[in-house]
Amino acid sequence: MPLAVERMSRVDTAWLRMDNDVNLMLIVGVWMLQPGITHADLCRRIEDKLLKYDRFRQRVVQDAIGANWVEDEHFDIEHHVVREVLEPRPGQSMRDALQERVGELATQPLDPRRPLWQYHLVEHYEGGSAMIARLHHCIADGIALISVVMSITDGGSAPPQRRAREKPDEAHEDDWLSDAVLKPLTDLTVKAIGMYGSGIAKSMEMLAHPQQPLLGSLDAARVGYQAVNDAAALLLMPDDSPTALKGKPVGRKVVAWSEPMPLDRVKTIGKGLGCSINDVLLACVAGAIGAYLRDSGEDPAGKDIRAMVPVNLRPLEEAWKLGNRFGLAPLVLPIGIENPIERVYAVRRRMAALKGSYQPLLAFAVLAVAGLLIKPAQDALLGVFARKSTAVMTNVPGPAKPLQLCGSTIRQQMFWVPASGDIGVGVSILTYAGGVQFGLITDGLLCPQPQKIIDRFEPEFEKLLLLTLMLPWS
Repeated sequence: MPLAVERMSRVDTAWLRMDNDVNLMLIVGVWMLQPGITHADLCRRIEDKLLKYDRFRQRVVQDAIGANWVEDEHFDIEHHVVREVLEPRPGQSMRDALQERVGELATQPLDPRRPLWQYHLVEHYEGGSAMIARLHHCIADGIALISVVMSITDGGSAPPQRRAREKPDEAHEDDWLSDAVLKPLTDLTVKAIGMYGSGIAKSMEMLAHPQQPLLGSLDAARVGYQAVNDAAALLLMPDDSPTALKGKPVGRKVVAWSEPMPLDRVKTIGKGLGCSINDVLLACVAGAIGAYLRDSGEDPAGKDIRAMVPVNLRPLEEAWKLGNRFGLAPLVLPIGIENPIERVYAVRRRMAALKGSYQPLLAFAVLAVAGLLIKPAQDALLGVFARKSTAVMTNVPGPAKPLQLCGSTIRQQMFWVPASGDIGVGVSILTYAGGVQFGLITDGLLCPQPQKIIDRFEPEFEKLLLLTLMLPWS
């Protein structure tokens, strides 16, 4: 019987081919469990839950113009759920050993002959277990993967039953993308963003095959005007401020994460200052990075750094379909502002400016175009984002209550998304079980000790909390 073959979408193809010598497109996560679980139990759970999603039984076969998802006829769960044994060096804690191993695995490619995912189970870790997950970004974006991976937890839901074998997401991708972005990009718009007459413009035309009008009620002129302004802003952004965190990476990864901090305290600050939780957290991130640079002998005064922030572009109830359906919004972090109150309001203004922007959709369009190009051309196109950014930043709300896996409690979790091109810093903020955590993955040359940034996050938060409490009460 011939193997089932499914064409990979353009955007997923772009992510597949984005691996380079210093950055692999791996989404990496860590779960810490109490008490421990066994390898056999984890294998059974993944077979029962995760393998119901086709992607986790399919390998990737590339051809001259793209790639296909093909059923792995030799699939073996033992290749994908493997045992890890941590042996700390003298004077090294188990946590330090785990962080070191996560960094090593973030630079090890997955076997291209098999489905592009793997779980590593440390059966004995701090009186429980630790689990490291590695999944290639071409399978799905972080939002979708978190939703799907959570299905292996106790009581996790299975994917919805399909009425019939659906075609790949590519048709739907053409549908909403063309109506939301490409139709408003008239010849005048294309000229304005400097792509008229180029191969990119022709490629964009190839994406426009609408089947259902999704945004037909929008005024085309207004949308087109907004799109051209956002496209120009996206392409004409200056290169990012030079700091020690920006440069040519060497490809050695180092990871660090904080202990959970009560989310209620963050909400208190946000309410007191009239800001969102995100505004508060991002201001603390900016403050921690600025303090780290100052303590390292670099003056960040008057400097900003740009972080590319993934923006979800699909309904969460469709996350089970997997694939990549997100754009990128360039967020400017005011690392040079020392006053915590001034900094949080600066972040609030910049976040407000991004609302209603078409930049995430346009970034998605660029990724779709990149999936049509040969790899050297794709690298050149996506290198624009890397030159204009210092970091990739992800902020994901997790479950409000602790989850269980095979009868054990997931007491702590963290994950990191990959950085493309020569970007050497990845920032993750995750809320889970009433706490909020801050994580970093950095290049070993650009930031050899990310824990030094992590350790400055809570002091920045405490300063902001103290100043908020000192404000006049209404």
